[in-house]
Amino acid sequence: MAPRILLARHGQTAWSLAGRHTGRTDVPLLEEGRRGAKLLGERLHRSPLDGLPDAEVRTSPLSRARETCELAGFGDRATPWDTLMECDYGAYEGLTPAEIQAVRPGWLMWRDGAPEGETLEQISARADEVVAWARSADRDTLIFAHGHILRSIAARWLGQDIGFAARIRLNPTSLSVLGWAYGEPAIESWNDTGHLAM
Repeated sequence: MAPRILLARHGQTAWSLAGRHTGRTDVPLLEEGRRGAKLLGERLHRSPLDGLPDAEVRTSPLSRARETCELAGFGDRATPWDTLMECDYGAYEGLTPAEIQAVRPGWLMWRDGAPEGETLEQISARADEVVAWARSADRDTLIFAHGHILRSIAARWLGQDIGFAARIRLNPTSLSVLGWAYGEPAIESWNDTGHLAM
């Protein structure tokens, strides 16, 4: 079996709702986010995934991802992994895109990075580490993490420069699957939030 990687973004927080860049600040889930995490868990435990009994599970250690993992029913199987932490936005932590544009017109995270934060090269290297781990054995993997690092992982899974992540949005409590098509890395599904409509 060719290994797949299932990406679960954490549930809604006050900062994600407001569009604030949330890197290493440990913002808790809103009640909406907790509800979404439970619905995501129900989906992951229904057919055809059936709880992914053979999958290896890892989570960002930040509480919003860790709690999403726990509420989805995978807390007892998950290993916290610092590599899955959200990007370090440095001086732009907590700011909205509009606030950043006001001081730096034309700014794009995926091209310009963030002052005093991680470089794009550092983010890409972390994403490469996750991809290498996910491909290291004949089993699926499930990770609970954050929007920008998950988008970076997807870009690198596909063999694309990290800048490709600018073109793939990812909503809170979404489920995405990276797999294979004709022997090449592919997106099987992306940004699926169908479970939230239940």
